[in-house]
Amino acid sequence: MTVKEHILALLDSRKGEYLSGEDIAGQLSVTRSAVWKAIKSLQTEGYSIQAVTNKGYSLSAQTDILSAAAVSRYLDARGQKLSLEVFKSVVSTNEMVKTLASGGEAEGKVILAEEQTAGRGRKGRPFFSPSGTGIYMSILLRPKLSAADATLLTTSAAVAVALAIESVSGLSTQIKWVNDVFMNGKKVCGILTEASLSLENEWLDYAVLGIGINVALPSGGFPGGLSEIATSVYEQDKPPADLRNRLAAEVLNRFLGYYEQLKNRLFLPDYRQRMMSLGQTVMVIKENQQQQATAIDIDNDCRLKVRYANGEEEYLSSGEVHIRL
Repeated sequence: MTVKEHILALLDSRKGEYLSGEDIAGQLSVTRSAVWKAIKSLQTEGYSIQAVTNKGYSLSAQTDILSAAAVSRYLDARGQKLSLEVFKSVVSTNEMVKTLASGGEAEGKVILAEEQTAGRGRKGRPFFSPSGTGIYMSILLRPKLSAADATLLTTSAAVAVALAIESVSGLSTQIKWVNDVFMNGKKVCGILTEASLSLENEWLDYAVLGIGINVALPSGGFPGGLSEIATSVYEQDKPPADLRNRLAAEVLNRFLGYYEQLKNRLFLPDYRQRMMSLGQTVMVIKENQQQQATAIDIDNDCRLKVRYANGEEEYLSSGEVHIRL
């Protein structure tokens, strides 16, 4: 990390307290001038840092910034083994992690960002990722998993997000097959899993699990037609202090719990319970053809069982089709 990043992490770990420039310089083995320059740069970037003569520097207790140190405070023993890195702005967290994966990075690398300038969803659709109001996170995984079972990563992540949101907010969530998390009928989280397949044995070489959560309303609300289909965990301009760090950690804690025993499908009961389409009429879109059906059940491989008007039943796989409620 840079000197500025180290200072931000240090102030964030003791948010609301004053640390003298001398103490900070001593801990980081840098000059007090370097500390002052880094503090001024952070203030310019919008961080609420108070500077008081004879007391030092203090990051406001109400500041809600994503930081590796802050997320780590809420991680359990499994999560403490992760390698977290937080950026103010990136093109795409998934693209960053894919590059690291191709270069041999070990499993457990997690990239978080305050903003994505070109975040993506399924089929290359843009994912709105404004600064300061969301969690944009990608996790590098190297599972012993066949391509056929890769859907378990995405669906277990959806449950992890849903339960994490419920835990920190006290509000209920639903899941739209396969992996979109909804609140009050609108999308609050999108999940994109991208993988590299070994041609030798058709097992995954690696998988990148990308998670984007709308935590608070962006300034001015969602643009264009997004306001009709998207929502946030908190319908406020700013989430409660440290909320995003707690939520990011809660997602990681819950997902890692499922990931350790992925083939046991421990997440399935919660997945079925929150499935918003079961018992409803859906539009099945397959190879540019649309057909109405009733969603009946989710099987152990997270395929959606549907029944068409003529009585025929079919199990749908996520890679082949998508549905519209």
